[in-house]
Amino acid sequence: MLLLLPPSETKRIGGSNLTIEQVHLSYGQLNEARDLVLGDLLKLCKNKAEAARVLKLSPKQLGEIDLNLAIRTAPTLPAYQRYEGTLYKAIDTASFTSHEVEQMRAHVLMQSALFGLISATDRIPWYRLSAGTVLPKVSLNKIWKEHQDSAWERLVDFPIIDLRSKAYVDIAPVPEEIESYWVEVVAEDSKGQKKALNHFNKTAKGELVGAFVRAKTAPRTITQLKAVAKKAGLGLEVNGKTLYLITTEVIRPK
Repeated sequence: MLLLLPPSETKRIGGSNLTIEQVHLSYGQLNEARDLVLGDLLKLCKNKAEAARVLKLSPKQLGEIDLNLAIRTAPTLPAYQRYEGTLYKAIDTASFTSHEVEQMRAHVLMQSALFGLISATDRIPWYRLSAGTVLPKVSLNKIWKEHQDSAWERLVDFPIIDLRSKAYVDIAPVPEEIESYWVEVVAEDSKGQKKALNHFNKTAKGELVGAFVRAKTAPRTITQLKAVAKKAGLGLEVNGKTLYLITTEVIRPK
């Protein structure tokens, strides 16, 4: 079983002296697409006014353009350490043992707008590019839908638990021939009515991932995943190809 995560807009600065050109990302068949996306992003960032508009940067964020321009020579970190948004804070990667790191390597994938499908332990630099960005020449929707099929082909034997946001699902949907489940976070009221949650969405997903990688044996079935979720105080229900991740948050009547 594999968990597929989105990246986060919030990223940790810094890393080791190894650059993106010195490391090897998983799914090397995506390297051509990665180079095309990076090339278009770097070209965009040479025009700072246009980059600020396209990347939707505030005046306080304009320094991120220079960080983008330095991507090729910037230090790298494992992706699970680079991303530090709400979902990743809930995983609590800072407390990882060698067992959890190995579980991340073996069972957790991420979908980057810049790098496409990567392993959680692949080393990546800081960057600013999201799924909704419209680059001048390269369409993220088109390039990842066209190129990522070659990577999906390597995963046909593994059920995928898709924890991505809809923006990242749209740029690279999991093919129908792969067993996959999209996760929706809900709370349940006293009458058993479910309501989708926004505020706790990423936290609940992160708690599930944290429980998964801390399990002595990685879940291989939905039944085993339910047991892991239960230990984290979460419910899990299946409806077709949707997994409802049920939190303990209380829905208060209006």
